[in-house]
Amino acid sequence: MKLSKPKYIFVTGGVASSLGKGIISASIARLLQARGYTVTIQKLDPYINIDPGTLNPYEHGECYVTEDGTETDLDLGHYERFTSITTTHANNVTTGKIYKSVIEKERKGEYLGKTVQVIPHITDEIKRCIQFLGQTKQYDIIITEIGGTVGDIESLPFIESVRQLRYQLGYRNTALVHLTLIPYMAASGELKTKPTQHSVKALLENGLQPDILVLRTEHPLTKELRRKVALFCNVDPEAVMESIDVPTIYECPLRMHEQHLDDVVLEKLNIPADQEPDLESLRSFVDKVKHPSSTVDIALVGKYTELPDAYKSICESFIHAGAANDCKVRLHYVNSEKVNAGNAAELLGKMSGILVAPGFGNRGIDGKIEAVRYARENNIPFFGICLGMQCAVIEFARNVLGLEGAASVETEPSTPYPVIDLMEEQKGVTAKGGTMRLGGYPCTLVKGSHAAEAYGKQTVVERHRHRYEFNNDYLERFEAAGMRAAGLNPDTGLVEVVEIPSHRWFVGTQYHPEYKSTVRTPHPLFTSFVAAAMAYRDSK
Repeated sequence: MKLSKPKYIFVTGGVASSLGKGIISASIARLLQARGYTVTIQKLDPYINIDPGTLNPYEHGECYVTEDGTETDLDLGHYERFTSITTTHANNVTTGKIYKSVIEKERKGEYLGKTVQVIPHITDEIKRCIQFLGQTKQYDIIITEIGGTVGDIESLPFIESVRQLRYQLGYRNTALVHLTLIPYMAASGELKTKPTQHSVKALLENGLQPDILVLRTEHPLTKELRRKVALFCNVDPEAVMESIDVPTIYECPLRMHEQHLDDVVLEKLNIPADQEPDLESLRSFVDKVKHPSSTVDIALVGKYTELPDAYKSICESFIHAGAANDCKVRLHYVNSEKVNAGNAAELLGKMSGILVAPGFGNRGIDGKIEAVRYARENNIPFFGICLGMQCAVIEFARNVLGLEGAASVETEPSTPYPVIDLMEEQKGVTAKGGTMRLGGYPCTLVKGSHAAEAYGKQTVVERHRHRYEFNNDYLERFEAAGMRAAGLNPDTGLVEVVEIPSHRWFVGTQYHPEYKSTVRTPHPLFTSFVAAAMAYRDSK
């Protein structure tokens, strides 16, 4: 179905952060897709960083990378995983990007001598970015999630921009969904609506009336409570939705559909709801996630394990791959700083698979290398991603080739054996933000390799985020000793995949396969790795 002009849905949050605006946005998109509409989602982030690429994962969770090479907020990963849409730089806008654009225009004299102000210049730039995707004429509906919570000082220009757009585009062409919290007071055994009332009041003070309320809760909401919220927040009773904890986030669209959220959205946007949504594939996936036939234990070895959101795409990829194998993957987060030769067996010995995660810098790298050694010597299925692949190369160089002191020049610039070296195009680059090798690049896989068998083809395109690469000066020695380059960039010869053919399943990728795994298309390498882990579990 194609609309003559795009419609816009804005998603805001109140009371507290991390309530799940990204999940609700993705759920709405999936429901509207199921009704035959073309949809995309964008994220407006109030922070002044140009992008999250320079943020510590403890600050902001995972940095997601799009196909066109943009470092973005992790919510874009949710958007892609739920809907299989491909996002770009246009799907993530930050305050930093807005101000950078406005200041550059001012320096060029584009404002004709006017005083540059938040209103109208900053808000006009925000509105331009919001409407950019609509002007491509690819989408019927554009969903815009606004980061942070209503009332935050840094969010005010975005909120004001939404107010202006709703007026300019027309209230039947836009809808505002507001996600809030209904806290449970254990002492009195009551659910409290007052925080939601105050949150909506803050919106009203900024000129915005929500059309739909999504109430985040840990306990079921009564009809009476919903009617109370509707009355005090000026919202239709049927437009008050319950968002309760569910076993898997992928159940959220189904729960929202049960409450007719998609019908209410379409009615608010003055769009016919003629086509019933086809959600059978999603129901089947959720059923597999909730009712697996078996479980398998896999260790995720990294240095940010205290915050699982730092590895969000990897964790979700294991959920997809587990469902594809009718198995629940139990991830065990192992802090690489705590792994050494003396305790590797204790920490990893009960695992059926070991994944060494991406990362940067020297901290925890010795533990990652030790985890690789343990997996290689004990024939345990191993998967290394980006730095995890580089650690596999370093471990093999030290313990198989006998190159004592072999390392990456990232962590040991004076290493006598730089088996991992700085990429040629990165030499001389000093700026940090957005300067790595980023985005989708082709890879040609060796016929008969684990990777080629997993993909079922020999040419793939995968996403990257790195500065360092395998040093091809050592490739001949590696292959003679039993580690082969199973995937190469056809244009540069960069080693993209390494494998040990004599091992039951030992694969390292320079790229990040987790960025392309979705509910509809679980990533083949994760699916193959989980299958290998299950086979190893059964062999024990």
